[in-house]
Amino acid sequence: MAVKDTKKTTKKASAKTDGVAKLRIRVRAYEYKILDASIKQIMDTALRYDAEIIGPIPLPTEIKKYTVNRASFVFKNAREQFEMRVHKRLIDIVNPNAKVIEALTNLSLPSGVNIDVKMM
Repeated sequence: MAVKDTKKTTKKASAKTDGVAKLRIRVRAYEYKILDASIKQIMDTALRYDAEIIGPIPLPTEIKKYTVNRASFVFKNAREQFEMRVHKRLIDIVNPNAKVIEALTNLSLPSGVNIDVKMM
């Protein structure tokens, strides 16, 4: 069993030493139209500086449901349901250079869009 453990660690070490830098951008919004427009703007900016792009990858929509009583006192069975949908997309930029990162930081996006950027 010790032989198997050493093989696993060598595989993990070789995967980490590949040295491929990625810029992972995760974009979230309540409206999918605004989300798609901002994704297109990000991709156009990255392609302008000849960056390699993977995505956009649609992630599962997060649905939050809230149940509220219609009447405050008598009719306990009368209820309303509301929901909020959070649409998400993922973009990977492989081996970004300084120009791409600077252009993405200067990008102005609509107010309903939330962006998370990670360097991997």
